[in-house]
Amino acid sequence: MTEVSLAGPPSAMAGKRIGSDLQAQRLRSAWLFLAPTFLVLAMVAGWPLVRTIYFSFTNASLTNLSAAEFVGLQNYLSWVTLKSGRTIYRGLLADTAWWNAVWNTLRFTVISVSIETVLGLIVALVLNAQFPGRGLVRAAILIPWAIPTIVSAKMWAWMLNDQFGILNDILLSLGLISQKIAWTASPDTAMIAVLIVDVWKTTPFMALLILAGLQMVPGEIYEATKIDGVHPVKVFWRITLPLIRPALMVAVIFRMLDALRIFDLIYVLTPNNTQTKTMSVLARENLFDFDKFAYGAAASTMLFLIIAAITVLYMWFGRVNLEGER
Repeated sequence: MTEVSLAGPPSAMAGKRIGSDLQAQRLRSAWLFLAPTFLVLAMVAGWPLVRTIYFSFTNASLTNLSAAEFVGLQNYLSWVTLKSGRTIYRGLLADTAWWNAVWNTLRFTVISVSIETVLGLIVALVLNAQFPGRGLVRAAILIPWAIPTIVSAKMWAWMLNDQFGILNDILLSLGLISQKIAWTASPDTAMIAVLIVDVWKTTPFMALLILAGLQMVPGEIYEATKIDGVHPVKVFWRITLPLIRPALMVAVIFRMLDALRIFDLIYVLTPNNTQTKTMSVLARENLFDFDKFAYGAAASTMLFLIIAAITVLYMWFGRVNLEGER
């Protein structure tokens, strides 16, 4: 009787062994190349984050950082029972100013990212088309994004000024308003002013990332749709949008992370305005202006946790959708 070998021919075994060794070597090389990056991130991001979380559990202030004492969760939530039996809650999670900042941040993020995604998609579709001078238009469209945020905020602060701002003059000449509006000072228009500036500045960034996704779509697909006579709107919804969805998700998550930690634009354009004060602005005020360093560290830690939670949920939801379409 002839014995049958279940292990396979020697050449196949050798091929599997070589493939496994090659994969292990590539993995080691990848970790070797990534090690300097991880080391730099640990020094410039990891260590400050750990220190911030530590200070949030202490009574630290700017004058006694080295002598800070551990106080547990007092900066987040604590309570005091009065003689009358009434319980007073204290800490960040019981602070109405903090929850107002959370609401302002989330509202700003949802509105700004939604508008910038739609406008960025439109701009990307236009820039992806073939027309004379396309390279010059692509370069010009990036100018608002290239301008530093502080410069943009100061420039728009002059344009939105209620006395000599050009925006009020244009709206008055068009008959859209009957009197000049204090865009950045009025509680009713402060958030609108911030959104206008942010959309103007960041839409080119969204358009650039979406345009990169559009460039990866094979041109033969569009040629086939033209031959078949498919309507352009149907081509967009059935072909273009599904193919660029991964790039669109990357653009949205990048912009969302930036919007959730918005600081400079708010701080310059609408300082001390409760209608636009975000989590980053409130954390900075407590850290340095009010000398409540531990309380500000707690606000910074909560900001980090909120951003991390939203990012994980968004990436998980997007991954489930992408895997479900395969």
